[in-house]
Amino acid sequence: MSRIAIITGAGSGIGKAAALALLADGWSVALAGRRLALLEDVAQQSGAIDRTLCVATDVADPQAVRVLFDRTVARFGRVDLVFNNAGTGAPAVPLEDLYIEDWQNVVDVNLSGMFYGIQNAFRVMKAQSPRGGRIINNGSISAHAPRPNSIAYTATKHAVTGMTKTAALDGRKYDIAVGQIDVGNADTELGHRLTQGVMQAHGVVAPEPLMDVDIVGQSVLAMANLPLEANVLFHTVMATKMPFVGRG
Repeated sequence: MSRIAIITGAGSGIGKAAALALLADGWSVALAGRRLALLEDVAQQSGAIDRTLCVATDVADPQAVRVLFDRTVARFGRVDLVFNNAGTGAPAVPLEDLYIEDWQNVVDVNLSGMFYGIQNAFRVMKAQSPRGGRIINNGSISAHAPRPNSIAYTATKHAVTGMTKTAALDGRKYDIAVGQIDVGNADTELGHRLTQGVMQAHGVVAPEPLMDVDIVGQSVLAMANLPLEANVLFHTVMATKMPFVGRG
C-alpha cells in the first residue's frame, strides 16, 4: 500500500524535488502551493499523476491548511508524512528600514503557516489507524546563522527550530516523529542568484557554490523512509564549500 505525504511549497525548488523523489519511490503525494498550474506541472512531470493530488493552498490561511489535510484524507485515507516546506523572505534591507507589512508576511508564512501544518498533522495522525506519522520541517542554514539584512527570515527560521523540538516532544505520545532539514545553497530558482554574488558578513559581495536540489529531495526521502521508532531530529545538507562553517 502506498504511503501518503503532504508537501507544501511543492510547485518549485526544494518542495518540487522532494515531491518527485517521493513519487519515484512509490509514495502518493498531495502537492500544495499557491499556484495550481505549477503543482499540476510537477504531477505531470512525475509520471505518477494517479498518485498525486494538487491543492491550491496559502499556508498563511489556517482554514486553507485544514482543507488541504481534509482533502488528502478524503482522497488517500490517511497521512504518513508532512513536509512543511513553504517559506518566504523579505527584501534584504537594513532592519530599521524593513516595512512592518514585509515582516508580518514572513511571520505569517514561515512561522504561523508551519504551525498550522504541524497542528493539522497532529489532528490527523493521532486519530488514524495505524496511528502516527512523520513531520519534517524545512528550517534553513539561517536557523543557525544569519545572513546580513535578513532579520525576518532568520528570526522565523530560528523559531522553526523551537517548534520542531516542541512538536518532537509532544508527538511522542501519538507515535509522531518530528524532525527538521536545514538546507544550504541548493540550486533552485531562488537559490541560483547566489552564483552571481551575495552579501557576506564582512560586507563584501561574493559568489557562493551551489548543490543540485535533487540532493535535497533525496535527503527528505531518506528521512521519510525511516521507521517511526527512529527520528532524524536535525539534518543539515549543504553545498560543501559554501560559507557556513566559520561564517562571519
